[in-house]
Amino acid sequence: MKVFVTGATGFVGTAVVQELLANGHQVLGLARSEESANKLISAGAKAHRGDLNDFESLKSGAEGSDAVIHLGFVHDFTRFEEMCKLDGKVIETIGEALAGTDKPFLITSGTALFSKDGLTVETDCSVNPHPRIATENAADAVAAKGVKVAVIRLSPSVHGKGDIIGFIPTLIRIAREKGKSAVINDGNNFWPAVHKLDAAKLYRLALENPFESGKRYHAVAEQGIPFKDIATFIAQRLQVPVVSLSNDEAREHFGWFAHFAKLNNLTSNEETKTVLSWEPQHPTLLEDLENIYLAEQQ
Repeated sequence: MKVFVTGATGFVGTAVVQELLANGHQVLGLARSEESANKLISAGAKAHRGDLNDFESLKSGAEGSDAVIHLGFVHDFTRFEEMCKLDGKVIETIGEALAGTDKPFLITSGTALFSKDGLTVETDCSVNPHPRIATENAADAVAAKGVKVAVIRLSPSVHGKGDIIGFIPTLIRIAREKGKSAVINDGNNFWPAVHKLDAAKLYRLALENPFESGKRYHAVAEQGIPFKDIATFIAQRLQVPVVSLSNDEAREHFGWFAHFAKLNNLTSNEETKTVLSWEPQHPTLLEDLENIYLAEQQ
């Protein structure tokens, strides 16, 4: 099928485009620059000029395709709430273009909407007042209008070669700058993780398999890695101490990242694996820490 992909030249989007093309699909990727367009064309996809603020371009891309995968998000943390609202409008716009059709629409969210004790499963719905909930709220609103929508919740750490701005590079950068690798309190909070290539395969399988509108899938290969294990691994390779910080100290140490450093997000993937016959097979987070993120320290 012909798939319109937003965020097609991003870290995850690039892997999704490659996965789709390798399995016989055509890709029309949203490109906001000549550089992005050339990147898509070189990969074997077609470029559709526009950006997430260009609603007419989004509509025409969706109307001219058999399916839509929405991966794009403006990662401007100085205007985070505004960008979350924009994401809701993007979903609404694409949904309008797909109304009255049976075209599948895959929307990207995150398991990080859930920070709690206990295991989060695919059927859980978040009541988190965090601005990012706008994405899932918009997905549900579009589904209520009859559009065939599924939500893929990415792990907080989607790791792999080429990751330069994700959670793991951020942790390493902070540890280098501060001369210490920190945990909050005992560091017994959990982060799920998934390799970008396993996540890309999940998007393809979700696209190819029938689903009920409103379905949630969890792009989770490891349901929960103790944060202290990640921090300790980084400390050992950078040869800096591991320290435990209070919540107040953490805000000073981590800055805006403190919210994610204390995230407790143990997440199941059982339903996703069963329904889609999805079996993650690429390196674990700690393996990538060793072989990619911290390789220069060896």
